[in-house]
Amino acid sequence: MSDDGSGGHYYWCTRHHRVETDADVCPAKHVLGPYASAADAENALQKVQERNEAWDAEDARWAGEGR
Repeated sequence: MSDDGSGGHYYWCTRHHRVETDADVCPAKHVLGPYASAADAENALQKVQERNEAWDAEDARWAGEGR
């Protein structure tokens, strides 16, 4: 699928490992999004990993402050 500028939403389907649009999106339990572009949806798992790493680092910092 490509970002055709139609103004719709894009989702990353964790079940099918592909970008989906409003027209063909799987149930919410299987998708991340919505995203404004197909490229953003394709990078969804990377963004999730980056955020998890940042939150883990923040948790570790907080745990160290309490001692």
